Amino acid sequence: MTAAVLALLAVACGDDGTQPAGQPGTTAGATATTDPGPNRITVYSGRGESLVKPLFEQFTRETGVQVEVRYADSAALAAQIVEEGSRSPADVFFSQDAGALGALSKRGLLASSPSEAVSAVDAKYRSRDNTWVGVSGRARVIAYNPQKVPEAEVPKSVFELTDPKWKGRIGIPPTNASFQAFVTAMRVQAGEARTKEWLAGIKANEPKTFTGNNPLLAAIDEGQVDIGLINHYYLFERIKNLGQDKVVARNAYTTNGDPGALINVAGVGVLKSTKAPAASARFVNYLISRPAQEFFAEKTSEYPLASGVPAIAGLVPLAQVQSPDIDLSSLDTLEQTLTMIRESGLL
Repeated sequence: MTAAVLALLAVACGDDGTQPAGQPGTTAGATATTDPGPNRITVYSGRGESLVKPLFEQFTRETGVQVEVRYADSAALAAQIVEEGSRSPADVFFSQDAGALGALSKRGLLASSPSEAVSAVDAKYRSRDNTWVGVSGRARVIAYNPQKVPEAEVPKSVFELTDPKWKGRIGIPPTNASFQAFVTAMRVQAGEARTKEWLAGIKANEPKTFTGNNPLLAAIDEGQVDIGLINHYYLFERIKNLGQDKVVARNAYTTNGDPGALINVAGVGVLKSTKAPAASARFVNYLISRPAQEFFAEKTSEYPLASGVPAIAGLVPLAQVQSPDIDLSSLDTLEQTLTMIRESGLL
């Protein structure tokens, strides 16, 4: 196995709707076959089966295109595609995060995305060479307990969290893929030195660590932790499950292009080696279509990325989120991020 593949595999799993690597593949709307054919595609999906299988089946019913799916962690699937090269049975890669797509794009393994999908998605949420397009977005936020931290005192930047006044009050999920992607974004935007300094400052403030965003949010909501770094939709999921009147925690967005307001995306790209380019393009266009965009908005409370499709009620509009201006494909350097987090003592 090559060093590049090993680097891709070095991404820890999170609680972001991914499925652990090694899960057997399943077929949505068809029986398995080894011949992809012009009206049959194989999708490597980093998004979990329980979430996207109904959507894939709906695509098959509406288009007649049969979809065979292999589910696993996005980084593991990207590594597998690199290993398989032009012999890969995959036609389409549907990734949980932009970094894995960026890794394949930089290796020249992705074809140009269909123009219909490209024109529907803002340039901030697709690769600069249009080899992949974002499907849905998730914002990094500061979750806080307003009974412990008044709204006016919530930091406007994650860099403020290194202030000693937050000692013993912060929660983070260092093994979570979204947290690691956020740290990668900080490296890209603010540089290696400042990111190391931030990690050291967080470590000095003795944060409580959690295995994922859900347990961290629960701890904030229950008053065990005052403040923490999560993705925005976990709060909406908790409100759905418990009811608005049972949830105390709130989300706050950092400002002025702070890396704490990173918008990462789940996205899709067609492999250059596909034997079914037309059917693959139809699949990509379908994920950007209004029904699919509304599916993600309603099921996951993520941001729809196709123009003209609104987010759910109560969510800060995407246009108002002051996210960092970075090339999302650059989030593929997770191995360096993991090394830095380990050296800080947080992992």
